[in-house]
Amino acid sequence: MPNIKSSKKDVIRSKIAYEKNKADKSEMKTVIKKYEAALEAGDRAAAEVAYKDAVVIVDKAVTKGILHKNTAARKKSSMTLRLNKLA
Repeated sequence: MPNIKSSKKDVIRSKIAYEKNKADKSEMKTVIKKYEAALEAGDRAAAEVAYKDAVVIVDKAVTKGILHKNTAARKKSSMTLRLNKLA
């Protein structure tokens, strides 16, 4: 544990940021899993709704700095291809 006051604050801030990022990542993974479950079930209507939610969450993760923009593009592209194959 640091002795300097500003360093102590940095430790606290980094813990808070870590917890927020962890929660956001967990939410993103949950939404993507719901989308994949809808694909596995073969339910196109549910998959389309889940797809829209997943794309929004992935885009938000990019703006929050959780995902790199290319990673998000790859995820969205993969999800789109899988949805189109369901037709």
